[in-house]
Amino acid sequence: MIDAPWWRGAVTYQIYPRSFMDTNGDGVGDLPGIIDKLEYVAGLGVDAIWIAPFFRSPMADFGYDIADYRDVDPLFGTLADFDRLLAKAHSLGLKVMIDQVLSHTSVEHAWFRESRQSRDNPRADWYVWADAKDDGTPPNNWLSLFGGCAWQWEPRRGQYYLHNFLTAQPDLNFHNPAVQRAVLDEVKFWLDKGVDGLRLDAINFCFHDRELRDNPPKPADKRVGRGFSPDNPYAFQYHYYNNTRPENLAFLEELRALMDQYDDVAALGEISSEDSLATTAEYTSGRRLHMGYSFELLTNDFSASYIRSTVRNLEAQMLEGWPCWAISNHDVERVLSRWGHGDASVRLANLLTAMLCSLRGSVCVYQGEELGLTEAEVPFEALQDPYGIAFWPTFKGRDGCRTPMPWNAGLNAGFSVGDPWLPVPAEHRARAVTAQEAEPASALHGFRAFMAWRKSQPALRWGDIFFFDTPEPVLAFTRRHGDETMLAAFNLSGEAVSMAWPAHGSVTPVNGHGLAQGTLVDGRLELPGHGALFARLG
Repeated sequence: MIDAPWWRGAVTYQIYPRSFMDTNGDGVGDLPGIIDKLEYVAGLGVDAIWIAPFFRSPMADFGYDIADYRDVDPLFGTLADFDRLLAKAHSLGLKVMIDQVLSHTSVEHAWFRESRQSRDNPRADWYVWADAKDDGTPPNNWLSLFGGCAWQWEPRRGQYYLHNFLTAQPDLNFHNPAVQRAVLDEVKFWLDKGVDGLRLDAINFCFHDRELRDNPPKPADKRVGRGFSPDNPYAFQYHYYNNTRPENLAFLEELRALMDQYDDVAALGEISSEDSLATTAEYTSGRRLHMGYSFELLTNDFSASYIRSTVRNLEAQMLEGWPCWAISNHDVERVLSRWGHGDASVRLANLLTAMLCSLRGSVCVYQGEELGLTEAEVPFEALQDPYGIAFWPTFKGRDGCRTPMPWNAGLNAGFSVGDPWLPVPAEHRARAVTAQEAEPASALHGFRAFMAWRKSQPALRWGDIFFFDTPEPVLAFTRRHGDETMLAAFNLSGEAVSMAWPAHGSVTPVNGHGLAQGTLVDGRLELPGHGALFARLG
């Protein structure tokens, strides 16, 4: 597998630029801040970085509402800063992936400003416009993920426009070939600059149903999903018609054809549909996306049976593609709080990293996971996320996972000399990089140790996966590559476990991963609390 493309089995470190490092004192992170910290990132042992949107934007959704795809917002720096970032990352051996938000733009984008003016201008059909019903109500029952109706009235045209997210994020009309060509041109701009990959936000939202059919209702017992407030009506529907339409497949093939003109670049699709695993398998088959990831491991279920069934389900359907897994990102509660339920120990943090990075596929880790950061409690008066503000107090939004990186234990955690855009909690300053550098048993050192060890294990990077039907709380599987079979067994609880284990020939424990080591002797698997066993089977 020495000829495998860089992204297969890669660990990508997600950087949320607003919260990574501020160099100009305005309290918001920037591209020069990322440049300053790239040695730190490279030292973690990851293979790539993924940078959340830094494009020109009014920041209604913190950069996911793009007003100009080809320019850097002054809040983050300049195009020259990005060029410097790209060059330095490459000099350190890091690949660079950037977010591309293709399904919608900002209301401030020049395309939309023109489109909204009339029904007969050159870009009149570039967005999803529809007439009102006879009684003036919206054309159908589609809902916005951020709550409420997905249609906004525009008096200049006397029509509604579609927004699957905020009203400030109008959806492009991908049924128009000119829109597809324009979007691909925006992608080409960054590929020409030399980026190594694209993380494609909400990629299954590009097309809508031409007939604008109503979404059917969803039974109360089916109204579940990541990040939903209990009272968000979005969960009340099956979203069959406002996203994941069959026409999207042809567009993905056009996107792949463009990317195939460049050496060793990758497209990673973010997929959230009614059956995200099936959609991920479909979107990564043939000449479509290189990788796909969904939100199945970003839920609250931290059980061996759930993780096993989720990965098995995808493996059964993904006959051609390559998965990518994540247990944290900028949209959900931090995993140590979500799965730890009050246990924020170093042992659990290290176990979560090892478990994630042992699954078949590539991996995305979110900034701060290497420090074992927990979800921050952000008071209402300090909230910035419109999603959280709208659904407070039953859902507090995404600010708690977006607070600034703690680089030291100072007042602003070394993030900024100004007031940070979100407050840094005291418990994060206690887990700052400088503090963990000085503590050999810290989560940071454990993260580095595992990443360095994983690089020397071909089975974990590229091998097949086979799960054992172990009882809770043990998750166990083998990874097989060539003639090597590696057993990986994890105790998801804080208490030691002992269980019978069927004979599998010789067992040779593998050390160097930095976790509390278990044993497999005389037909019994013994695992310490939040411990693991890695062993070669003969």
